[in-house]
Amino acid sequence: MTPHMYLAYDYPLLSAFWTMLWFFLWIMWFVLLFRIIVDVFRDDTMSGWVKAVWLVFLIVLPFLGVFVYLIARGRNMGRREMAQARARQDAFDAYVRETAATGDGRPSSADELAKLSEIRARGDITEEEFRRAKEKILS
Repeated sequence: MTPHMYLAYDYPLLSAFWTMLWFFLWIMWFVLLFRIIVDVFRDDTMSGWVKAVWLVFLIVLPFLGVFVYLIARGRNMGRREMAQARARQDAFDAYVRETAATGDGRPSSADELAKLSEIRARGDITEEEFRRAKEKILS
């Protein structure tokens, strides 16, 4: 008895389509499952015990667990994700504004010397005070 060898023309086009469809659905299933698991861990309103129960439910009965989670908590998944993305963006924007405003958070010695020179030119400090402040800035 000779083993049967399958060639490309032995696999009909419709079967290839169905195989690709099932593969795509399988990948989408895992994407959905992992998004729900990430959402469970990111939700700060749930206690640790509730998170553990959801996780066990998702692991033991994955299909039923995903569908129940989507029905019970699916509406707010997008809101939680948007709130977290907004918080990350606000933190990044604040960091950029703070860093761009002063460089490393402190005025440079050239800026300080320019301000000190203006103060001296107005006559608010004496030449001796200017010299001591200048030495302090440059050291």
